[in-house]
Amino acid sequence: MLKRLDEFKIGETGLIKKVEGEGRLRRRLFDMGVTPGATVYLRKKAPLGDPLEVTIRGYELTLRKSEACLVVLEVKEDQ
Repeated sequence: MLKRLDEFKIGETGLIKKVEGEGRLRRRLFDMGVTPGATVYLRKKAPLGDPLEVTIRGYELTLRKSEACLVVLEVKEDQ
């Protein structure tokens, strides 16, 4: 099942399938390690859903909701 990162619940894990967007924003996400094939674990969400804290490639990363909605993941079902 495919979901956007901003739709994840705390504790969910997924595999990045694609990163949408263009230009600087997409490049910024790639520079932070948000690339297809990476595994993402949603650690925390602020009360209003912005920002989100994820674990990716062994480090914690905080993303804005506007950035998270550009990341499409396949949800890992073994949770």
